[in-house]
Amino acid sequence: MRSLLKGYLTLSRLPFHLVGIFPFLLGSVLSGSLFHSFNWSVFFLGIFATILIMLSTYYIGEYYDFEVDRLSALMERNRFSGGTQVLQKGLVPPSHAKIGAHITALLAIFIGLILQFHYNTGYLTIPLGIIGLVSGFFYSAPPFRWVSRGIGEILIGICYGWLPVATAFYLQTGRIVEIVNWISIPIAVTIFNVILINEFPDYPADIIKKKKNLLVRIGKESGALLYILMTLISWISFLLSFRKGIPLIGIIVYIPIFIITAILVLFMLQKRYLDRDLLEKICAMTIFVNLGTTSSYIIAIGSSVFI
Repeated sequence: MRSLLKGYLTLSRLPFHLVGIFPFLLGSVLSGSLFHSFNWSVFFLGIFATILIMLSTYYIGEYYDFEVDRLSALMERNRFSGGTQVLQKGLVPPSHAKIGAHITALLAIFIGLILQFHYNTGYLTIPLGIIGLVSGFFYSAPPFRWVSRGIGEILIGICYGWLPVATAFYLQTGRIVEIVNWISIPIAVTIFNVILINEFPDYPADIIKKKKNLLVRIGKESGALLYILMTLISWISFLLSFRKGIPLIGIIVYIPIFIITAILVLFMLQKRYLDRDLLEKICAMTIFVNLGTTSSYIIAIGSSVFI
């Protein structure tokens, strides 16, 4: 029983929920800052629904990527690629992952109905939730399987960037204002880079299994250049967003993140991603950059509320 419970916890990828929770928290803080509008019940239900959608996404991904993840573990897999290997090791039956994906999806829909019709959060509540659920669930699942159509990475950028910020803000205020779009851009492009760089260690297995994700389509060298381009966009969009009224303390908080991203750009230019050990560190640093970018906004906006 202890082994099974550990398997379920590993399968749930709990640390990776932060990339969805942080943007949702940002949207909620922003609503309190701009409109002094905050409902704790709506906030917690919204966070719970976000977690359920992420669980559904992770579970169904583990199920449908079973073979490619098993092959990846034998090739260039690191801690940030190739799935959790829980199903491959037999710690949890594959059918449980599929069932869990459907149960969590249904629970997320149920919470969405409560938010829209009991708390009157607005007519966009259900549509915003459906965008996240359809994009996440069918990232790996047929018939769409976005990851093999070359647009999965873009959808992840939207769903872990703009969508949680906009949804959290909308649930509290019933509207989506311009500043939401601006602060979502750096978050979206940095999470795009997280997905992109995590495809590097899976690259050989993905080619063999004909998993036509973005990196398989463009190759590692072009992928490295795309990573650099997204980093440049994150710098520019982050700075431009402060023209919309974000407190400047956010730029000071962001300085360490900027230094890390500059180092990552240098690594990609030098093709250091070919070093398996360093690639794992690059994957970890890219996740840190995404969380750090979001945190910079949270601290900056939060300071305007409490100071």
